[in-house]
Amino acid sequence: MAIRNIRVYPDDVLEKPCKPVKEMTDKLRTLINDMFDTMYDADGVGLAAPQVGILKRLAIVDVTEDHSDPIVMINPEVIETSGEQRGFEGCLSVPEKAGIVTRPNYVKVRCFDSEMNEIEIEGEELLARALIHEIDHLNGHMYVEQAEDGILYDNDEVKEVMEREGLQ
Repeated sequence: MAIRNIRVYPDDVLEKPCKPVKEMTDKLRTLINDMFDTMYDADGVGLAAPQVGILKRLAIVDVTEDHSDPIVMINPEVIETSGEQRGFEGCLSVPEKAGIVTRPNYVKVRCFDSEMNEIEIEGEELLARALIHEIDHLNGHMYVEQAEDGILYDNDEVKEVMEREGLQ
């Protein structure tokens, strides 16, 4: 297992749609393990394959503080959303920045897990935000496209803006 380099915006690979994964291979298993190592090392809650330079429909998420609920999504598609949440969102590919983004508060995703079993994942609040954020990466989109007024704040400005905007 290894820490991979995270591609940083505006790297072209981050704007390209990814190709579907056809089968599980040893190489793909290694990539998944490396992605978890990379994400945890960077204190992230999600990472998509294009963020490490691989144009495959593969993303991982773990919103727990103790890394106890790792989620692997292969060929994910959003099949249901509801509600709305407005809040700050960041990205490992846009270091030291965050923007205010409105996302669904509930998301249901159909995908394959690391054993290529079809599964459905449901998430609310932070998990919903992370799931849809990572799936956007697989479609060649980034949260910066959706940031309110196109504004990205430095991380040290976030607390002040949260108080001013009434965000949690």
